[in-house]
Amino acid sequence: MAMGVGVQASATDRKPERPNVILIYADDLGYGDLECYGAKNVSTPNVNRLASEGLRFTNAHAAAATSTPSRYAMLTGEYAWRKPGTDVAAGNAGMIIRPEQFTMADVFKSKGYATGAFGKWHLGLGDKSGEQDWNAPLSAALGDLGFDYSYIMAATADRVPCVFIENGMVANHDPEAPISVSYESNFDGEPTGKDNPELLYNMRPSHGHDQSIVNGISRIGYMKGGGKALWKDENIADSITDHAVAFMAKHKDEPFFMYFATNDVHVPRFPHERFRGKNKMGVRGDAIVQFDWSVGRIMAALDSLGLTDNTLVILSSDNGPVVDDGYDDRAKELLSGHSPTGGLRGGKYSAFEGGTRVPVIVRWPGHVAGGKTTDCLVSQIDWLESMASLVGVRVPQGSAPDSYNRLGNLLGTDPRPRPWVLEQAADKTLSLRTPKWKYIEPSTGPAIVPWGTEIETGYLAMPQLYDVTVDAETRNVAADHPDVVAMLKSIVDDVRAMDYFNLELYNLSPDD
Repeated sequence: MAMGVGVQASATDRKPERPNVILIYADDLGYGDLECYGAKNVSTPNVNRLASEGLRFTNAHAAAATSTPSRYAMLTGEYAWRKPGTDVAAGNAGMIIRPEQFTMADVFKSKGYATGAFGKWHLGLGDKSGEQDWNAPLSAALGDLGFDYSYIMAATADRVPCVFIENGMVANHDPEAPISVSYESNFDGEPTGKDNPELLYNMRPSHGHDQSIVNGISRIGYMKGGGKALWKDENIADSITDHAVAFMAKHKDEPFFMYFATNDVHVPRFPHERFRGKNKMGVRGDAIVQFDWSVGRIMAALDSLGLTDNTLVILSSDNGPVVDDGYDDRAKELLSGHSPTGGLRGGKYSAFEGGTRVPVIVRWPGHVAGGKTTDCLVSQIDWLESMASLVGVRVPQGSAPDSYNRLGNLLGTDPRPRPWVLEQAADKTLSLRTPKWKYIEPSTGPAIVPWGTEIETGYLAMPQLYDVTVDAETRNVAADHPDVVAMLKSIVDDVRAMDYFNLELYNLSPDD
């Protein structure tokens, strides 16, 4: 996105360089889930080290409160609500980011970087939903989106197909167990969690998640076959981390971009036995520790390869946390005073702050001051343009329409916050956040997420306005500040309409 349009680019006098860039993207990891963000009952020494050597953000936001739209926005620089079909994707969804779109991977590839993606994808594969042949090369995959190499999960661990996809083909494909996938009906003779609970020897559902069974855990959707290609949940972190480290070693003598998207701490939480049963919060705590272990492996590989000083590492999460998200893992009962949102209201799915405020840590020795904390307001929507600025790439006209160059914010060289960030809840209710205010537009949705998570949605039939410098969204002051409500509503309306001329009028001061 060009400069202006109400969100001026942040200043930096640094000339473009070609550092390696690693984006570590956790799943459902809350603002309060890491020790360096005040987490109780869990130790995260590797993330702590990253924070002590880098810049820790306390006012950073994902673009959406659920996975697929958040990842879509971050990787394309376009708000997901602009495009139909960007809701939480089924495992057999067709490619949501289309090959003709310019992606973050394209930014780096166009500058000669080696590019790789590892772990959770959840943005569709193949040309059309439900028409993939999982026993042959997929007609569209990450190679069409700028990634030279990929070793991914099609969706999430709680959705079929439960196999890894390597460069557009099922990894370790077993021709004696051809794969079939459906999100409409089961295959004859295949057991399900609903009908065959006796087969659930690793994890049982609390709500939903009672269809096909893989590795003693029932999932969303129906799957037949897989054989030797089926993953074991306890080995997912090891598998994706091993492949990521191998990619780093292969490309140690050239610049590389790596999108490392963990399954942790998404359900079903079934970490490796090295971690399972070690944390007082149960498997959710174990999964946080496993995530920290993965971060440690990446950092250790950088150290051993001599790449630490020339690598920009960005660590974050796709959205806010959820405790019970469909499996009976006692995560809620075992919190023992731990707040996954760090005391914020709401959580995953929600329009409240807990839905989109996420941890962000940036480390680049010699370029980002270590051990610092900032409350600068930032959004993941800007990461595409910021990375383009980092490596000196011009984003094609019309691409990344909602992304701005805020590289100075990320590197800590420009303390001026983004004037406002836009956030999307599960039902596409939009919120606008400034350094001072949080505006949530009217919505007719339910007050509580209706499928058993017990999270406040933040939906209300009237406008909501909160002074976030005073409280954690507990007192709606919309009636007291109709002028502020009108202004923030106008910004939301203009963003929806892509009325960039009007948005020039809303370059708010840091006190607004």
